[in-house]
Order: sequence, then structure tokens, then C-alpha cells
Amino acid sequence: MKKVLHNLRVLEIGGLGPGPFCAMHLADLGADVISLVRPGNGGTPITGDLLNRGKRSVFADLKSPEGRQLVLQLVAQADILIEGMRPGSMERLGLGPQECHAINPALVYGRMTGWGQSGPLAHTAGHDVNYAALSGAMWGCSPADARPVPPFGVLGDIGGGALYLMTGLLAGVLQARASGQGTVVDAAIVDGAAHMLNLNLSMRATGLVGDTRSASLHATAPFYDTYVCADGEHIVIGPIEPQFYRLLLQRLGLEGDPDFTGDQWDRSAWPRRRARLAALFLHHPQAHWQALLEGSDACFAAVLSPQAALHHPHLQARGVYAQPDGTLQASPAPRFGAAPYPINPAGPAGAHTEALRQTLAQGGSGWRV
Repeated sequence: MKKVLHNLRVLEIGGLGPGPFCAMHLADLGADVISLVRPGNGGTPITGDLLNRGKRSVFADLKSPEGRQLVLQLVAQADILIEGMRPGSMERLGLGPQECHAINPALVYGRMTGWGQSGPLAHTAGHDVNYAALSGAMWGCSPADARPVPPFGVLGDIGGGALYLMTGLLAGVLQARASGQGTVVDAAIVDGAAHMLNLNLSMRATGLVGDTRSASLHATAPFYDTYVCADGEHIVIGPIEPQFYRLLLQRLGLEGDPDFTGDQWDRSAWPRRRARLAALFLHHPQAHWQALLEGSDACFAAVLSPQAALHHPHLQARGVYAQPDGTLQASPAPRFGAAPYPINPAGPAGAHTEALRQTLAQGGSGWRV
């Protein structure tokens, strides 16, 4: 069975982080992805990068006439171009949207940056944490009395960056195939990370999210938090709904306990209840609480590392993680049908350079579809 994006051609100007992740995601779903990367370490291939999986990787120096010509040859029949340079860099190389659209008007030109193509910070260096911080997304990543610590790369580079770029690219392809007219996608991590907050912002009126961390549900409610276990591992509970909260108390033997009688949302009781729960969960290791609560509607989960998650029965049953060639990685998502797509191999950088050049020399387009 063909993958859903089997008829999509993607040219990636190799970079770091969200752009390559987006291109990998497209390749996971069947797109033909050619990644042009700068020769490094004297041309020695760099191996072991999971973000190369499913791509053809080709060495190219875009500052040379040959490298520029290679880009334009591939652009002629590409559906998508992905680049992650600072604003203006591709234009200085003669490879900006104007030059590419002159060759292929239907091209969707994807631009992945932290700050965006415009604004006072557009030309400023930064990383995932900077964009997540300024957007407001990092603000809630901790209890009220602790420093914000976001998960590395996930909140900004992937959540606010790569996935928003992919949404824009696929929307642009739909438009281009209907009208013949391509577009430029300005995917800024700061924009996407802020956009992800709209669910939180919609809850301000309900009181679940406040304007200070000490007034927000995730930072103060005892029934929506992580707890440490006797073995030093952690669990998390989140039974916001009253029927799920009652079930949690029943499973923990706290139904009718004086500290837990009364309104679940009585904030004056929350510090006392939190202390009781913290002391209770410290009595047994994580596995004990999994056996007691997992699989119920108590909204419980163990906090697992990716290495531990690999072996969890639910994730095993769905094939969420795999270790082809001994390398731990997550399977393609989402799935179309009952099982995830198989994991593509990740080859070394530049591995397809000669094959592509030979194809172009013989008059081929370089694309498989």
C-alpha cells in the first residue's frame, strides 16, 4: 500500500532542528525528500542522525555556481522547498522565493526560523528555549515555586516549529494543486509556540489558568500534578472531572477521609491534600502505583523515560517505539489504519550525492515520483 504522501517531492536545504525534523516527518509519510547538506569534516559523512531517515542526502555547496544550479534543477519539479537560514540568506545566494517561483510558480517555499521573517528580532540568533520563553510557552513549565524548565527541543523546535511548518506546507500544497499558484510559508517558532497557548488562554475565564503561576491549575491543584515514589521514580495524576476524582480517592483508600471531604475545588484545602498525597505516594515504588491505578479512569500514568516507555505494554502493543539496528526511535505518526508505517533507514550525510548527479547528467529530474 502506498503511503499517503507518496506523490510529494520535497527539497530540503539541510540545517538543524525543526526544518530537518519536518522533512523527516514528511518522508515518514511517504514523501520523496532530497536533503542538500554542506560537506563537513573534509567531506566525511556524518552518521547516526535519526532526522536523516527516509531521505536522500546529497552534498552541495550552495555558495558555488554548481550548488546553486543543483537547487534550481531540483526546484523545477519540486512541490516543496524547506530552508532554515536567517532572513535574507537564501536571497543573497540567488535562491530566494522570487528566483524559485520564476522556475516553478507552484512551489511551496517553506521558511523555518525562530523569530520569523520580520520584526525587531528577526536577524538575531537564538535557540528553542529563547523562542519558547518569549512566546509565553515556557512560563507555565514548572510549579509556582520553581524555575521554568521546558523539555529539550519539544516545546519550541518541534511543537511550535516543525509541526507548524508542516501544517503550512501541506496547506500550501493543497492551494497550489487547486490553483497552480505556490506560496511562501513563514513558520516562526515564536508564532507557533504562542498559538499552542490558545487552549490555556481560553481557560482563563474558568480560573483553571491564572495570570500568575501560583494561580494556575497545573501548578497548585493536588489532583493535577506529579509525585515522587519510594524508589525515586515519579507518577502523575490528573482526574479533573469529579467522577474520575472520586475513583482516584476510592483506589487510594481516601474516600471519606476528613482531609478529602468537601469540594474538590476548595483551594484552601489543596495544600493539605497535596501533602497527604505526597506522603502516601512515597510509601511504595512506582510499580505498585501502576498496578493499583493504571488502566482505570483515575487519570494516572507513570512518568517514564523513552527507554522505559519502549517496554510499556500499551506502547509495545501500538509499536510506538522501535530499535532498528539497536537505535531507539519513535515510529512514524500519525498512523493511517491499524499500524504505524515502517521506519525508514537513516543513511549518512551525502550518501546519495553521486547517484543523484549521475541521474541529472543523464537527463533525469532527480525525483522518484
